[in-house]
Amino acid sequence: MDILHLVDRLEELFNESRPIPLTHSVVVDEDRVLEIIDQMRISIPEEVKKSQQVLAQRDRVMAQAQEEANRTLTLAKRRGEESLSRDSVVEAAHERAEQILDQARADVESMRSEADEYAVETLAALEDELTRLLNQTRNGIAKMSAERERIMEPPELVREA
Repeated sequence: MDILHLVDRLEELFNESRPIPLTHSVVVDEDRVLEIIDQMRISIPEEVKKSQQVLAQRDRVMAQAQEEANRTLTLAKRRGEESLSRDSVVEAAHERAEQILDQARADVESMRSEADEYAVETLAALEDELTRLLNQTRNGIAKMSAERERIMEPPELVREA
């Protein structure tokens, strides 16, 4: 389940909760909150797995590009050795092989950079969302505890004049 969907559900739960009169506190359904939090615990590893899959895919593409570059370079060397008598052909093949290798390296570096950027953005967004949820939960607990303490205080004795 998408973590952002779970965050929306948690927010809806707070919005639908009954307010406690004369306070900024609300009464929430504890079971529903805990259920959403459990689902978040399950969902977060999924988001991390997705990021890891992106990194793994990046590594596979890099390996394929390196293999292609190696095959091209090997082919160019072989052809160059076969036609040593034609220096211009050998030189052109070496230049082409270097161009292909340079392009493959540039493509790999670009893909690596994009994958790293995506992973960082995803994890940063996840961290921000989790921090916001944690702060909201802490604030709610603090408000509820303060209200509970205020209600539990013994009433002041009325002095007779």
